[in-house]
Amino acid sequence: MTTETKEETFTLEEILSSLKTIHRLILWNDEINTFEHVIWCLVHYLDYNDSQAEKIAWEVHNKGKCAILEGSFTEMEIYRKILKAEGLNVTVD
Repeated sequence: MTTETKEETFTLEEILSSLKTIHRLILWNDEINTFEHVIWCLVHYLDYNDSQAEKIAWEVHNKGKCAILEGSFTEMEIYRKILKAEGLNVTVD
C-alpha cells in the first residue's frame, strides 16, 4: 500500500493577502489586576491617554473583554508578550 501526499500551492496574491490579515489583541477581565495597573499598562505600552485607557478598563470590567489593538499577527504577539509579562490576561484573535 502506498501513501499519496498532495502538495498545496498558493499564488503570490494569496500569500500577500494572508499577510495583510488583521489580528486583534484582546484584553480579558480578571480578578487580579487593579484598574490602576490596567490603565498604566495601556498608557505606558500602547500610548493610550488616561481617559481612553479608563474607558477600556471599564469595558473589560463590564463586558469581560475588549479588543485593544489591531495589526499584524507578529505585532500583536509582541504586545501580547509584553502585557502578559505585566500580568494582564491577553490573547491574539
